Amino acid sequence: MTESILDSLDPADAKRVLAAGRELTLPQGWSPIAERTPADKAYLICEGEVSVRKGGVEIATLGPGAVVGETAIVNRTLRSATIVALTPLRVVHFTSERIEQLADEVPAFGAALRAAAAGRVTGS
Repeated sequence: MTESILDSLDPADAKRVLAAGRELTLPQGWSPIAERTPADKAYLICEGEVSVRKGGVEIATLGPGAVVGETAIVNRTLRSATIVALTPLRVVHFTSERIEQLADEVPAFGAALRAAAAGRVTGS
């Protein structure tokens, strides 16, 4: 099971983060994030599983609690991987602007985002 980025937040902050995004359902096979594209959004996976692919090769699978798309936002780079839904997904969608605002307004969330992004860059 994927560790949730919300685990390090107190319940009020976790609720604030979730309320700041928009809940969506995405179909199996959908690719909400494509490699080498601008960092304009991120998703918190609530239900389902995604494949993380670099150069068409799966490098990881992620499930509930994982955030995808945050690394390029935090590092101000193009996307380093493509995300493909392996199952139908229920996610919370955040614009890059909203992610940056939340990172400033909820310090524990900002720290969790930076830690997740650093872990992805180093491959952990």
